[in-house]
Amino acid sequence: MNKKYIAASVLAMGLCFGASKADQRLNDAADVMNEIMGTPDKGVPEDLLNKSTCVIVVPGLKKGAFIVGGKYGKGFMVCRKERRGWSAPAAVRVEGGSFGFQIGGSETDVVMLVMNDGGVKKLLADKFTLGADASVAAGPVGRDSSAQTDAQMHAEMLTYSRSRGVFAGISLQGATLRPDEEWNKELYGKDIPNQDIVLGTTPPPPGATRFLATLNKYSGRRTK
Repeated sequence: MNKKYIAASVLAMGLCFGASKADQRLNDAADVMNEIMGTPDKGVPEDLLNKSTCVIVVPGLKKGAFIVGGKYGKGFMVCRKERRGWSAPAAVRVEGGSFGFQIGGSETDVVMLVMNDGGVKKLLADKFTLGADASVAAGPVGRDSSAQTDAQMHAEMLTYSRSRGVFAGISLQGATLRPDEEWNKELYGKDIPNQDIVLGTTPPPPGATRFLATLNKYSGRRTK
């Protein structure tokens, strides 16, 4: 068999495998939202989801050693487009941060709501630290946001987590978020910054269809 043909085939297989990982993570993000919002009494309040400017979903954020350990995960952020629903998803990496408790070796699904335009601008920087670059609070859980505290009402971001079926608001103080250029290139076929993806006119990739449909299912028109 022609060596050039073999090399080309291997390269094509590698590219397909890489793209499939990003697509699979988009489907995982859709599953996270469906499972969280499928139990209204224990999910993200829909009125807060409707008020949010952007949403970040990180399926299966990994945690390391007990009490002191690293945390790392990949996910996606989307922002609202006036009269056009949600933007295309931009890939992000989450690293470090305090969960308030640690469970060795577990994985935790994380959902973050960005509640205003100021939080969006900070989030789109090259590196963003929760609690330092923007105020962050554990989000209330339930059918509505009537249980919000004063801190939650003034936070730029509300954060939630789910581990082993238990869902709760939790503050990810000190966690850093940054763009994942590798996955953006896999999804869009070129280097493109997160700001251009979520604030520009970038069309979503085919693999994002289910994730965006899930968000549209649970979030209506933005309310002030």
